[in-house]
Amino acid sequence: MGLVRWDPFRELDELSERLNTVFRRSPLVRAGGTQRDMMMPEWQPAVDIVESNNEFQIKVELPEVKKEDVKVTLHQGQLRIEGERKLEKEEKDKKYHRVERFYGQFVRTFMVPDNVDEARLSADFKDGLLNIHLPKTEKHVPKPVDVKIL
Repeated sequence: MGLVRWDPFRELDELSERLNTVFRRSPLVRAGGTQRDMMMPEWQPAVDIVESNNEFQIKVELPEVKKEDVKVTLHQGQLRIEGERKLEKEEKDKKYHRVERFYGQFVRTFMVPDNVDEARLSADFKDGLLNIHLPKTEKHVPKPVDVKIL
């Protein structure tokens, strides 16, 4: 794996998101934040990250989520997966006794290693499973450079 840029607030943001999920409160917005940053994800889908010789693969479980309701973006080395699982409308002739599944918006973010070929990033969605393929580039081996001293 390559080097990943360290963000001193990332761990605090992740902790804040987890606590907000537990207490169902809106997260605080840092200076310069937008209304979109204030959206509170209500759940986070389970994710597996697998590395092979040729690629990294991220598998995201999204049962009952439509492909059209999922968005995957890559910006400045950060992969963002967001979407929504919509709540079924309660019908008048049905009475729910227990609802344990999570509904609403979700967001997952991951730092992408430097050796990923961003131009060849791809994803497929089938049977409630989102597969994101992050092909690796050939490793860049630094060459020694002789520097003339003037």
